[in-house]
Amino acid sequence: MASILDLLNTQKGKELITKASERTGESKEKVTGVIGIALPLLLGAMKRNISSAEGKNSLNRALNEEKHGEEYLENLENIDPQEMTSEGGKILNHILGENQNNIISTVATTMGMKNSNAAEITKMLAPLLLSVLASQKRKEKVEEPGLENLISSVLGSSGKFDDSLIETLLDNKGDINIINDVKGMILGGGKTGKKDGGILGGMLGGK
Repeated sequence: MASILDLLNTQKGKELITKASERTGESKEKVTGVIGIALPLLLGAMKRNISSAEGKNSLNRALNEEKHGEEYLENLENIDPQEMTSEGGKILNHILGENQNNIISTVATTMGMKNSNAAEITKMLAPLLLSVLASQKRKEKVEEPGLENLISSVLGSSGKFDDSLIETLLDNKGDINIINDVKGMILGGGKTGKKDGGILGGMLGGK
């Protein structure tokens, strides 16, 4: 994958989008938008967390757990959404900590949906993201010291979501200007928008 966002155009990504749409009642387009924002943010938070030895060890142990292996990816279609949100909630608590509510609120406001639905979608995403990382870790035989490079390679080239923007979003506490900028990137239009319909337009094959 050139970027983790490429996941959205795979069969597994489409299965996740369908499950999350059915569970929340949100359109597939809005679900895709939430995931498109949440993926780089979660990876950015992981990079921040593993700057400490304790954080790096914690992530390494999580990625080595059998439940985060390739079987999760292979069986995604048959996994109960409630099981996904339950496990995902625990993962988000570890990754985002006290910033979780602010980050979910930013995602929800950007996509024009209730916080509870944005939270539900992000929780469903979290176990899938860990499985992608765990699968890549095993494939490349990455040990604990190489986790930062692993995350950077999976984060890849995520459009306009560079490191500085991710850091700003992780620390955002409701700044409407930041939210409007991100909305332009995701949906297109505005000073940061793209003529091809923004990042979301690209994900959905928009022109």
